[in-house]
Amino acid sequence: MQINADFTKAVLLQTGDLPWHGSPAAGVERRMLDRIGGEVARATSIVRFKPGHSFDAHTHGGGEEFVVLEGVFSDEHGDYPAGSYVRNPPTTRHTPRSDAGCTIFVKLWQFDADDRTPVSIRMEDRLGAPRDGIRRGTLHSDARECVSLIQMAPGAHLHEAVEGGIEALMLNGAATLADTPFAKGAWLRRPDGQPLDLTAGPEGARLWMKTGHLRHVRTPAG
Repeated sequence: MQINADFTKAVLLQTGDLPWHGSPAAGVERRMLDRIGGEVARATSIVRFKPGHSFDAHTHGGGEEFVVLEGVFSDEHGDYPAGSYVRNPPTTRHTPRSDAGCTIFVKLWQFDADDRTPVSIRMEDRLGAPRDGIRRGTLHSDARECVSLIQMAPGAHLHEAVEGGIEALMLNGAATLADTPFAKGAWLRRPDGQPLDLTAGPEGARLWMKTGHLRHVRTPAG
């Protein structure tokens, strides 16, 4: 399966408009944003656990990172409420579940094969002091990529021009991308060489962002 698999092209999706697809686990559904592969895939998805449902125990051969968007995600290692950012590097194993239900934004098979650094943080705690109406918090950074939380005050302007591409998910609020609305739930991916310019709306905006990573497109087959 290939979905938005050409990483030289820009993509902009309103994830709330996408259909839910079933998964191998009952009560666990997903919206597929990009994907290369079958059930084991390099994938970016929105995943929804219905209350009381779980996924079988599994090992992440290519790593997993996720943001909890709603509810509480749980496994044998702990509980992760909305606003959590978690990285489970290659070789880690867990049994995910949600007692009350949850929705997460998740990326699979996108780690360096030698990465063994786990991360489990409350994103809000990483935000720094405002500068020109923008607060930034680094969630993870290495030689391959930088992952951030960005809080924009009403009317603030964000310009990102970095090597290796840009990916962003609007968590709350809204902004405009040129004349295009970029509201809650919108996801974009811009290839290497395409800058990002966003202007926050009257309620401000909060987004998860990853940069630099599109130079390294790893799949389960490679």
